[in-house]
Amino acid sequence: MAIREILTVPNPVLKQVSEPVTEVTDETRALMDDMLETMYAAPGIGLAAIQIGVPKRIIVMDLARPEEDKQPRYFVNPEILWSSDDTAPYEEGCLSVPEYYDEVERPARVKLRYLNYQGELVEEEADGLYAVCIQHEMDHLNGVLFIDHLSRLKREQAVKKVKKISKAA
Repeated sequence: MAIREILTVPNPVLKQVSEPVTEVTDETRALMDDMLETMYAAPGIGLAAIQIGVPKRIIVMDLARPEEDKQPRYFVNPEILWSSDDTAPYEEGCLSVPEYYDEVERPARVKLRYLNYQGELVEEEADGLYAVCIQHEMDHLNGVLFIDHLSRLKREQAVKKVKKISKAA
């Protein structure tokens, strides 16, 4: 396992649409292991492969609180089958937009389908933080960042802040 570099805005790779994975192999699992280690080190609760420069439809996530045991989740080729009409606002942040947070309104519940770490097909419903996080990470797979849901002014402010942080580092 290895910690990979997380790309930040305005890196154009983050705007790429990720390609589907044909099958879950040992190579896929090794990538997911690296992604999980990278996410924990950041620290974050979700990471899409494109955020480390790999344009594959893969997400890792762990919504466990710091005092809880780790609960890693793996999503290969995730798709949303259904979204609720009711929405919920949530203050989001992103490892690719460090130190910037803003409220995004998303469907409150979704039904999704994906392949897990073993390559098994899973269908389930998500709500609360899980629904927010899976939608946020799936946006990455389509070249969309959470700041793309904000006004142009707020987007520009976020990118400017990240550039300033990057120069200081």
